[in-house]
Amino acid sequence: MAERLESLDRKRIDLTPGTVLVREWDQKSHRVMVLANGFAWNGQSYDSLTKIAFAITGTKWNGPRFFGLRDKPTKPRPEASP
Repeated sequence: MAERLESLDRKRIDLTPGTVLVREWDQKSHRVMVLANGFAWNGQSYDSLTKIAFAITGTKWNGPRFFGLRDKPTKPRPEASP
């Protein structure tokens, strides 16, 4: 269990308050301000990026992934033959 918690902590991204995250969705640009205790988007405060991603898209997303803070897993590329 301790190892699992450690791996989750490694995935966490520390964002400095005042940072602005920008994501285009449905031909519209969305700007999210990082606050000391959460996030601000569209005139409202949220405690997670996941809730903002849901508000924008209407579907469940991993908030950090939606805003490009986590990479998608990459597939290994086959090596080219000489």
